[in-house]
Amino acid sequence: MSKTNHEMDHLKLNELLKNSNIWPTEMGGWQPGVDVSFRGKSLLKDLNHLSWMSLVIYSITGKIPEPKQCELYEGIWVISTSFPDPRLWNNRIATLATNSRSTPVLGISAGIAVSEATIYGHRPLIATIDFLYDVQNKLDQGQNLSDILKALYHSTAPSYSGKGKNRSPAKIPGFGRPITPVDERRKPLLDLAKKCQYHQGKILQLAFDIEQQLKIIAPQLKMNIATLMAALCADQNMSPREFYYFVSLCFSGGILACAIDAETHHEGSFFPMPCNAIRYSGKPRRQWKNM
Repeated sequence: MSKTNHEMDHLKLNELLKNSNIWPTEMGGWQPGVDVSFRGKSLLKDLNHLSWMSLVIYSITGKIPEPKQCELYEGIWVISTSFPDPRLWNNRIATLATNSRSTPVLGISAGIAVSEATIYGHRPLIATIDFLYDVQNKLDQGQNLSDILKALYHSTAPSYSGKGKNRSPAKIPGFGRPITPVDERRKPLLDLAKKCQYHQGKILQLAFDIEQQLKIIAPQLKMNIATLMAALCADQNMSPREFYYFVSLCFSGGILACAIDAETHHEGSFFPMPCNAIRYSGKPRRQWKNM
């Protein structure tokens, strides 16, 4: 082992030893038999009136959302990501696991884990809010929106949306939908934003300006729900990292519903396929020998 590697290992060991008895944190802790502190407040006294979503937002941002903000955040989860359809990739895993009589928690956890997909799920959502902030920053520096979008769309960066294992994030995140150009979630989410009086934010307006420009540059790229989710949260001053934490559990409603439904079906009935349906033409079965 080289000296450099040895020094690095020594530093890592010192870091572990430093935190072996004390974990410094500003998040909170449990005082057994007394209370639970949560970002400087008592969970049992100061925060016990909060809704679940309010507590989630407080955990992420350190701020208790206003009632209309909480309504917006909950609506984003309900309208945008709570599809109880076992054909969807993350729901499918929870359905298959539960129908195979794994525990529902394992199936649901697996469904949430694979929600960090490249084309669908968390990563496109994060790419979208990064994109919106980046475009707004360039506009603030005096650049032209059309030029920004043309440069992105005509760039040589790889983009293989819809091409199997070679997929990569879209060049213009939040615009385009592989199955249908129509996103049925847009209107109800915009209606909710208007009801909560969050329909005139700067980033949301930017999203619509981008859509207008793309009608000329790339007409096939229609705004999808990721753009609205990201724009509405950006207008609430969420950072990209905070938005990532916010969406980390956003698919759980649909995943949970699919797991519950799968448990009511006969064991092993989801995606039934007999072994003889596989026509294998590779090497013959090997015989294991005792050494």
